[in-house]
Amino acid sequence: MSMVELLGQWSWGASGWLAIGLGIALAYIVFGIAGFGTALVAGPVLILFMPLSKIVPLLVLLDFVAAFGNLLPSRRDVDRSELFRLLPCMALGCTLGVIFLLNLKSDVLLLLMGLFISAYAVYSLWVKARPKALVAGWAIPMGTVGGMFGALFGSGGFLYAIYLNSRLPKDAARATQSALISCSTVIRLGLFAIAGVYAQLPLLMLALCLLPMMALGLWVGRRLTMKLSREAFVRLVTWLVLASGIALIGRYLGT
Repeated sequence: MSMVELLGQWSWGASGWLAIGLGIALAYIVFGIAGFGTALVAGPVLILFMPLSKIVPLLVLLDFVAAFGNLLPSRRDVDRSELFRLLPCMALGCTLGVIFLLNLKSDVLLLLMGLFISAYAVYSLWVKARPKALVAGWAIPMGTVGGMFGALFGSGGFLYAIYLNSRLPKDAARATQSALISCSTVIRLGLFAIAGVYAQLPLLMLALCLLPMMALGLWVGRRLTMKLSREAFVRLVTWLVLASGIALIGRYLGT
């Protein structure tokens, strides 16, 4: 089967491809700035064209490339003790998340995703106080729930960020978070492969076609970090995420 025939199985017009491409580019601009959040941004766009059970594995493939690109320049700053403390919990959470993702009904997943990203946006916009120093035991719930959210919704990185930023200096926290997300991506990639998700060639070809938009988004994001306030940009995107979450909930209620 040719590449054109494989891509033809995605029945979108030119406007659909444009929306998906722009959604991916914006998602990886955010990823280039914040180090996570691709599904929070791209998910509400992609879910208009495909089920969540396809979106998350698709973004995992793209994240696999992007996360390692973010990790390599800062790998020396990784705090290995925190990384190894979070990894087992994250792996458990990823396993649970994949099970839920592949077995829950699509309309339930739509509602859950809308609630999830809306709750995340509300937290980011209105909860100003951040924990100053979480004890190491918080690695268990943060790692497990972060892994589950990562597999189920494609984004659990903000929980890792909350935990690591409360325990490590800025550079070490960011580097360790990148390492953790890279490990999470590998785990999710393996779990989806075992489940047979990547046996679907159209999904693999779609990921390949979206790689240039991912690369463009990363390039723009890394340059924006040198010119704009990271906090102001992320806050703007978070408002967009909140609007998207509310729209997803409305879409569920309207069905």
